[in-house]
Amino acid sequence: MLANSLIELDRAHLIHPVASYRGHEALGVRVLKSAKGATVTDASGRQLLDGFAGLWCVNAGYGHDSIVEAAARQMRELPYATAYFDLGSEPAIRLASELADRAPGDLNHVYFTLGGSDAVDSTIRFVRYYWNARGEPERDQFISIEQGYHGSSVVGAGLTALPAFHAGFGIPFEWQHKIPSPYPYRNPVGDDPNAIIAASLAALKAKIEEIGPERIAAFYAEPIQGSGGVIVPPKGWIKAMRELCREYGILFIADEVITGFGRTGPLFACTEEDIVPDFMTTAKGLTSGYVPMGAVFMADHV
Repeated sequence: MLANSLIELDRAHLIHPVASYRGHEALGVRVLKSAKGATVTDASGRQLLDGFAGLWCVNAGYGHDSIVEAAARQMRELPYATAYFDLGSEPAIRLASELADRAPGDLNHVYFTLGGSDAVDSTIRFVRYYWNARGEPERDQFISIEQGYHGSSVVGAGLTALPAFHAGFGIPFEWQHKIPSPYPYRNPVGDDPNAIIAASLAALKAKIEEIGPERIAAFYAEPIQGSGGVIVPPKGWIKAMRELCREYGILFIADEVITGFGRTGPLFACTEEDIVPDFMTTAKGLTSGYVPMGAVFMADHV
């Protein structure tokens, strides 16, 4: 099919997330046709460097024969297997074991999801169930960080703190709260790392006291804020925030959907500062010949 025909079909039928609909309709879609390594090629033959890595999830690059062959082999043998009820499959079981071996500290239980947004939503369900099981159902308030991104589902987009994800959608919910980002550039407290860490700790403590420590279920943080501007906090920031949560008995969730699986150097970015979160969400990807997935790692205790 000719590229211009695809452009018209796109205009007529396909909704593009995170786009100006009228602007996109006027400009037309850029049709991607093939990819190899870190390069994608559009329908007109123009090559582009995929600096965005798909949607932060193609960290292995495109066109690896070993991945293609593993995926094809799995599709032929067992293309789908649910984990509901008491059902399972060897690839999922082995992958869960491998992930548990590589996860920080005592994070050794894995819950597979469909992707990053679904993984974040799942943590909220598990967190709420956890506090209900502990006899503290009043812990139903969640805190995240301005300019943070935790998905585009209804609940995840509420934790996300980017205005474009909120306007007109009726979110965030009243139980979703925000504190300022540890943005080193033009931070009101200046660029001194210790001052930025102190300001974040003060903001989180103030928010906890405002809501009531007994009401807070969890605090969400990205080791590096991705979609909000690739904001790298000062060294020591995430460890300090984790320790403050521990002091208040609040669950600490490290959202590594963007930073996980070696994207920042170590396998998981939070291990750079010896952080073991209570929950950790990670990105989807093709692994062990299985299907694309997201994962939520869960600790045995808080």
